[in-house]
Amino acid sequence: MFQKTFIKFLRYLLFPFSVLYALVVAVRNVFFDLGVFKQTSFDIPVIAVGNLSVGGTGKTPQIEYLIRLLEKDYRIAVLSRGYKRKTKGFVLANETTKVEDIGDEPFQYSQKFKNILVAVDADRTNGIKKLLALDASIDLILLDDAYQHRKVKASFYTLLTGYDNRFTKDFVLPTGELRESRFGVNRAHAIVVTKCPADLTNEQQLSIVNEIKPNKKQQVFFSSIEYDDVVNSNSNTIRVGDLVNYEVVLVTGIAKPKPLLDFLRSKNISFKHVEFPDHHHFEETDIRNIKNIYKEIETDNKIILTTEKDFTRLSDSVENLYALGIKTSIFSNKEFDAFVKQSIKN
Repeated sequence: MFQKTFIKFLRYLLFPFSVLYALVVAVRNVFFDLGVFKQTSFDIPVIAVGNLSVGGTGKTPQIEYLIRLLEKDYRIAVLSRGYKRKTKGFVLANETTKVEDIGDEPFQYSQKFKNILVAVDADRTNGIKKLLALDASIDLILLDDAYQHRKVKASFYTLLTGYDNRFTKDFVLPTGELRESRFGVNRAHAIVVTKCPADLTNEQQLSIVNEIKPNKKQQVFFSSIEYDDVVNSNSNTIRVGDLVNYEVVLVTGIAKPKPLLDFLRSKNISFKHVEFPDHHHFEETDIRNIKNIYKEIETDNKIILTTEKDFTRLSDSVENLYALGIKTSIFSNKEFDAFVKQSIKN
């Protein structure tokens, strides 16, 4: 409690730096809008997915939703920065690529979707040019976490904002968690309020729409997290409902694990939570600590459970490891699907 109060006090103390930061970012955006800073457009549709805040809004399942939506009609390439990878420059995923080469989220895309190309490059303009040079059949690019990457002018912007931490109630860094001011929402075409309660009423949705105040070109959508019915290891599958019979060590290295914790509790699954920061690079000491906690459980009916993203970094080091997958469930999915498809055709 004291630590949270102190951090809150410190953030307010840093308010002048937030004002300065917001001003610098605002000037940068104006320069891009006026054409002072160059933006590169491409002849094929480019969809940018991102947020105004720092992490935890569900970009990965949103990218996967778009892949499933569009892969039948387009030759798709996903381009990401490759956060916390150990390589530099442009890297194209292939059969020998490891998670440390491209980062956990791009690696997850490459493992789950075999009919798409996945690449990483901090310079998105260069990354797109290299992808198109490598494969002329690519006719759609998905940019992961690229809402602030203004050097590429995307055809369609999808802005995500978490239900419990909407950008409308936040402030720029370091006082708040916004990467840029709320005015950045104006670049978006689709605004998706993520991680909503499944029983969110129409009246509550309308209230949030009025809070966001979309312009005429924008549409606001709502989505919730849908967890898989099973957890998977490299060699086995267990139904989620059967986890009540297991002792579970839950390992997370994600920005906001609360929805996962709430889901497991709703299923009456008991677990011991070992929490790490988002995109955590698991060291030998971390692996050893996880294994020791697992060994201390005095039953044979026990597993180590983690997210799909963390599974990519832990599966080679931790035995009896299972992953629980998630999907984005968009409330008005037919309207969202039609809006995206129609927008990228124009």
